[in-house]
Amino acid sequence: MIDISLELANRLAAYTEDVKEGLEQSVDEVTKEALEKLKATSPKHKKKYAKSWVRKKTPQGYILHNKRYYLTHLLENGHAKRGGGRVAGIKHIGPVEEETIQAFEEKVREYLG
Repeated sequence: MIDISLELANRLAAYTEDVKEGLEQSVDEVTKEALEKLKATSPKHKKKYAKSWVRKKTPQGYILHNKRYYLTHLLENGHAKRGGGRVAGIKHIGPVEEETIQAFEEKVREYLG
């Protein structure tokens, strides 16, 4: 009985490590793709905003953010003009987020399935 339980524990530990590595690789690929999509679909009025997207690794995973953080909400949702009226938003973060979530789910299912 001891040999079976040790073997089972070893195999579960190996499987857990394989799954962890696969998920990390999937997250890495998906976030790289998302970063490129954000750079490609962002408004390019002066090009600085689109080039300012960066990917940062944290202990919990990756964070995609723009160095010009103060513009993301205004460009995504629109804003009021100084002289009155409104500027329409340019949806560029939301669609990329949805695509990234779907791509990650597909990769996880593919890896585990």
